[in-house]
Amino acid sequence: MGARYELTIDHAMCVTASIYFKTHGTEVVDYALVLLVEREDGVKTIRLYDSAHGSNEMHRYTRSGGKQPAVEAHRGTLGEGMRAAMEDMKSGYLAMIEGWER
Repeated sequence: MGARYELTIDHAMCVTASIYFKTHGTEVVDYALVLLVEREDGVKTIRLYDSAHGSNEMHRYTRSGGKQPAVEAHRGTLGEGMRAAMEDMKSGYLAMIEGWER
């Protein structure tokens, strides 16, 4: 079973997260969480956490270089990694946006 939804992280700054996950029973078997910010020239991807290769990975995005290579984001299960990624985005979105802007 899969689910997809949008979560507002900071309404004033137009920061949202696009969330997709797939489960088998109670176990997360696939996910992607994308941190987005709306700017005058459109919606920009800031960070991506996913399990595309069967492990918890994170991709930074930069204004000049786009999507950067994956790094390990969490050593636990996919469900644990997905929840950790959500907490990272909620607590660290300001620093993530600053990093993207540099």
